[in-house]
Amino acid sequence: MSITRESVLAALKNISDPVSGQDIVAAGITRGLSVEDGSVLFVLEIDPAKADLYGPIRDQAEALVKDLDGAEKVSVMLTGHAAKAPPPDLKPSKPAAPQGPQKIPGVDRIIAVASGKGGVGKSTVSANLACALAAKGRRVGLLDADVYGPSQPRMLGVSGRPASPDGKTILPLRNHGVTMMSIGLMTNEDQAVVWRGPMLMGALQQMMTQVQWGALDVLIVDLPPGTGDVQMTLAQKAPVDGAVIVSTPQDVALLDARKGIDMFKQMNVPIHGMIENMSTHICSNCGHEEHTFGHGGGGVDVLSTQRRGEWG
Repeated sequence: MSITRESVLAALKNISDPVSGQDIVAAGITRGLSVEDGSVLFVLEIDPAKADLYGPIRDQAEALVKDLDGAEKVSVMLTGHAAKAPPPDLKPSKPAAPQGPQKIPGVDRIIAVASGKGGVGKSTVSANLACALAAKGRRVGLLDADVYGPSQPRMLGVSGRPASPDGKTILPLRNHGVTMMSIGLMTNEDQAVVWRGPMLMGALQQMMTQVQWGALDVLIVDLPPGTGDVQMTLAQKAPVDGAVIVSTPQDVALLDARKGIDMFKQMNVPIHGMIENMSTHICSNCGHEEHTFGHGGGGVDVLSTQRRGEWG
């Protein structure tokens, strides 16, 4: 005849608990009863301060179960229950002061080049602006923050992987007097960057703070089109001195450019001006000037430069 859980519990009910006077099953100190293939295991959970009282009870329970038909191996252990910890003393404390934008070491000014929509020549304007300032003798850096469509390596004619001497900081590449960093230098030219927002923000922050930019008069940031996470992260992590908006003459392009202007106003970033790109085409044969994409769209709301002449 095999031993059962019910027969073990019935036997243990004949043993009295020395503290409560109930049997040790009703008193709730019999825990973790396991009965399997003639092997019986259970514990008596007691107050550790009264362990002397329960030593004989454990021996009595073990002997009683061993006498049951089918009991081949019996193990009874005493265990002490710990007193419940008091609830934590919750005291109001001052919240940590939020960290505002932090300056990038060595960088005097940050200028963002943005557009409301893609395809208006924003990256070309960024590269030309950087090279023009470098030609004027300024120390210029160019950060390609358009992670999904990095084009500055092609614009500046640089290639190769940036070095990292200590595995923490990145050495940017340089051409035409411009120090440049782009996610395009880390991936193959035909490889898509399939990242979610947090990875995107991490890459942008890494390119801002872990690149050895050196001493720069101005860092130009080529932003992706639209009004998304990258623009917000840039304004939150670093003090942006101003933004340049790039548009084309079409009314549709101007509509999106206005959204970009409003975004920077909400982030308290000054607008230095708007560039109307691809305004006209001059025929190389006859010299006729043609307004290929219309006329007067972007030009109607061209903004006056707020810091004219600041860099010479």
